[in-house]
Amino acid sequence: MAGPVMVAGDHIAPEQESNNAAARTGCKDPIFAVIFYINVLAIIVVAGTYGKDAFEGTSTYDYTGFVYAAVVISCLSLVLAGVALLIVMKIPETMIKISLIFVVILAGISMIMAFATGSIVGGVLGVVFFLLSMWYAKAVWPRIPFAAVNMTTAIAAIRANFGVTLFAYLFPILGVLWTIVWVIAFTGVMEVTYSDNADSNSSGATYGYLFLFFVSMFFTQQVLQNSVQVTISGVVGTWWVAPEDNGCCSAAVCNSFIRTITTSFGSICFGSLLVAIIRALEALARQARENGDAGILACIAEYFNKWAFVYVGIYGYAYIEAGKNVIQMFKNRGWDAVIADDLVGNVVVLTSFVTGLFMGAIGVVLEKSTDWFSDVPEDAPIYAFLIGLILGWSITAILLSTISSGVNAVIVMFADAPGELERNYPEISRNMREKWSQIHPEAM
Repeated sequence: MAGPVMVAGDHIAPEQESNNAAARTGCKDPIFAVIFYINVLAIIVVAGTYGKDAFEGTSTYDYTGFVYAAVVISCLSLVLAGVALLIVMKIPETMIKISLIFVVILAGISMIMAFATGSIVGGVLGVVFFLLSMWYAKAVWPRIPFAAVNMTTAIAAIRANFGVTLFAYLFPILGVLWTIVWVIAFTGVMEVTYSDNADSNSSGATYGYLFLFFVSMFFTQQVLQNSVQVTISGVVGTWWVAPEDNGCCSAAVCNSFIRTITTSFGSICFGSLLVAIIRALEALARQARENGDAGILACIAEYFNKWAFVYVGIYGYAYIEAGKNVIQMFKNRGWDAVIADDLVGNVVVLTSFVTGLFMGAIGVVLEKSTDWFSDVPEDAPIYAFLIGLILGWSITAILLSTISSGVNAVIVMFADAPGELERNYPEISRNMREKWSQIHPEAM
């Protein structure tokens, strides 16, 4: 198999250079970058126009406490997410085992609670889920060494270019600032909307605003998270083929980050917007069911693959082209089972979930120990918990995508350029081949 066409924009396989020159130059999917900037600007304008109404004495409720809580919880989440990242990097295989055991324990607790509260149907479903989770854990347990070797290889690349974590930290910080602005805009619009609809009992406009706000929130969150993935992918690609470029704040790190926020940013926004629209529709459907409205929302089942962003980061393709090329590569290699093996994702989800629960508890403590939520809608503890849960989960997920993104890039590079790994890191290469041959011998 030919070596990588281009990694980090600098290292080119001569025999492939002419065929892929278009993938190297120019901004890809620029219209979607413009859409993203319009989205950010629109929320800032809405926050400045309507946000102040929700924080003045004339407001139905005093929303100032939401902002105070969001700032405190966000700062604590950044610290806790950093600690979680270090733990995962220190004991990757142990974290994979813990994530599997945790799912089984959680299923068991849910089953017991359902029976304890007298819910027979819930208890039966809990038993089914508990048995399925045990079966899943037993089935995938032998594959832990395979997932662990991918993680340790990705961690080796990140440690060799540890300055990339500083850039990875930038995106959660931007996420914190964005969340605060978004909360101000959201509460302002909801204050005006609920005041206008108080007598008319009309929910159509409310759902319209909710959908737009959900799209905006998910869009921006996806852009930040996928920016981490593209940056990490470029760094892992360079580490793979050019070990001489390794360094804490090396050119590989800086160049990968620069490409992420310039030439590849439109592709990041394109893929992120597609996912955001689907998630917003799902969130709106849940909101509609909670309010008892019977509406039919379109069922969207199209699959957007995470591997496209790896090709965007490594080779500089546009989003659609990257998705087609990477999937075609996996098909040619017969790696359908390999890319479906996602134990590493379980670690990220578990760690983010636990961090979110902890920060949700912090939110409840703030609600009980301060007067920030003294004049808010009913069920203030629930609002406080949700603020902590969402912020803690999202910030940790963005930062820990450093690991999952590195693993995705390792799998792509192992498919595309195994020879370079053998030449530059023979011990790592032999370890990967040994573990892979045990689980996926057909891939060797």
